[in-house]
Amino acid sequence: MNKRKLVRVAVVLLVLAAVTATCCISAFAAVDTPGGGPGSQDPNINISINGESSDAVRIVLLLTILTVLPSILLMMTCFTRVVIVFSLLRNALGLQQTPPNQVLIGLALFLSLFIMNPVIADINQNAYRPFSDGDISSQEFVERAAAPLKDWMLKQTKTDDLNMFLNLSGGERPQSVQEYPMTVVVPSFITSELKRAFTIGFLLFLPFLIVDVVVASALMSMGMMMMPPATVALPFKILLFILVDGWGLVIRALVQTYR
Repeated sequence: MNKRKLVRVAVVLLVLAAVTATCCISAFAAVDTPGGGPGSQDPNINISINGESSDAVRIVLLLTILTVLPSILLMMTCFTRVVIVFSLLRNALGLQQTPPNQVLIGLALFLSLFIMNPVIADINQNAYRPFSDGDISSQEFVERAAAPLKDWMLKQTKTDDLNMFLNLSGGERPQSVQEYPMTVVVPSFITSELKRAFTIGFLLFLPFLIVDVVVASALMSMGMMMMPPATVALPFKILLFILVDGWGLVIRALVQTYR
């Protein structure tokens, strides 16, 4: 009986979909223009690609940007370093699910927007607004938008990482730093970000490791070998983190590494 009901529901849904599609096709075919008959084209719709100020070109460009936005956020901003540091900090405290992943990712996202605000403002002022006003073409928009982002990434990239990817690419070394291709700048930048994130994470682990060692030594000296040191050390680590204003120190240090 359950299979028969599922088949009936599927048939009904297919019939409804077919009817809806038929109605939509009929409705679009019956569109009338003010000076034409049925089936004539709407004069307000312009999908010509010849004009750079066309709304269709802007919509396609915005949809393309939205499609690659997660990759841009992860590989071309400070989001990766921030979220890795927060994750390592949570592990150093010994907290598995507190704060939750949603909280850490949200905090990392808005902190990344705060750090990247000068770059975003530059792109908006020199690239997006002229393109929105129709003063520049889409190609000029991409070039103007990539320039400040590339400058910012190169400032955060280590020279050793940049030289490594230049050697791996096998191409000729550019005359100036501004001529480095994005295919070299992006992996160099993200490699440097990973190195710095793990370095900061190591420094965050040290004070909490000392607390673990002290608690474990105290339990051993009292003969309480069956008591898990992590359980006893956890409240002391949280108390230490609160007393030194740990979140403020970590966020301030992260922001200052980019300034």
